[in-house]
Amino acid sequence: MGESLFAEGAEGHSLHAAGGLDNPVLGIDLGGTKTEAIVLSPADVVLDRRRVASPTGDYDATIRLIRGLAATAEDRFGPLGGIGIGIPGALSPASGLVKNANSTWLNGRALKADLAAALGRTPAIANDADCFVLSEAADGAGKGAESVWGLILGTGVGSGIVVRGRLLAGPNAIAGEWGHNPLPRPKDEERPGPACYCGKQGCIETFLSGPGFAADHRAHGGADLSPTAIAAAAADGDPAAAASLGRYLDRLARATATVINLLDPEVVVLGGGLSNIAALYTGLPALWPRHVFSDRVLTRLLPPLHGDASGVRGAARMARKYPEKFSN
Repeated sequence: MGESLFAEGAEGHSLHAAGGLDNPVLGIDLGGTKTEAIVLSPADVVLDRRRVASPTGDYDATIRLIRGLAATAEDRFGPLGGIGIGIPGALSPASGLVKNANSTWLNGRALKADLAAALGRTPAIANDADCFVLSEAADGAGKGAESVWGLILGTGVGSGIVVRGRLLAGPNAIAGEWGHNPLPRPKDEERPGPACYCGKQGCIETFLSGPGFAADHRAHGGADLSPTAIAAAAADGDPAAAASLGRYLDRLARATATVINLLDPEVVVLGGGLSNIAALYTGLPALWPRHVFSDRVLTRLLPPLHGDASGVRGAARMARKYPEKFSN
């Protein structure tokens, strides 16, 4: 499972014709720094899982990597029933090109068409947060809930929404793009806010992403620490780290309460690297009543059942469940 994704002969491998519903499917989570792949059986058993560094900044290498993943999977398991890929952006319904990706080398590229040519079939492609919430709503922390909001707090900030088992995509393919709204109820010191790669300032992502959290800690005199290290220092009694964590929780409460007021989800599931911070699961619900327009807040905040594998599991599920929506 840790061997090279380019097995001997993989780049020259001729891919099989697409298999049927009784064949395993390949899920790929294409992240900004790492790419993960799983092969999922028709019974939803993970047959293989592997992870490598993403070819950051190199579009052509990204295409080659995904083709190598598919070839290696087929070498081991035969014809695939589908290929699903989660990306940190979306495909524009208007142009078919990638938009809104914080892996900016994907933006404006015909990723779906280029992969179809490389793979000999059209893959299912969706936002990585959509893949995450699809997994957690199906058989993860949100299983059985009528509505699930899956929220990724990592290198970027994104989210996806499942209602009654169905993924909400929207006509603009931006359902859940919560991270590129302004931080709600900004304080004087939060205006105009940090610059965002999208061209605006003060986006939620600039405050609540992992890099945003770390930058805020440094800006207030703290050491250059990762978010999880800041949280650990706060738990150990470091006052600067505790103050940084407090600012982060306050901003996260304001930002998430806005969505709760709009969607009223039964379950909120956190994903991404910051979902490993235990203080979020006690601190955030304690702050919600200040901002949620209700006498009680019954929304459940949960960690992901499948951890950082949720995104790639959702990508595989997408290939099987929504081929007509995301593949054609």
